[in-house]
Amino acid sequence: MARERTTELLTVRQVLDELGGISRRTFYRWRQLRTAPRCIRLPNGELRVRRDVLNDWLEDRREGAA
Repeated sequence: MARERTTELLTVRQVLDELGGISRRTFYRWRQLRTAPRCIRLPNGELRVRRDVLNDWLEDRREGAA
């Protein structure tokens, strides 16, 4: 039996809110620079970010002592 993997898919708006309300323009600039969290493009053209991908992306940017 295959393990079912479920994770929340966040809209761009939800990601912006979680990142402290950064602008949509900044997010798309980060995508151009390939520094934004990896996104999924849905068939309708909308972007989604998996919750675990966003969490990992944030953890990779954590500063301070380990």
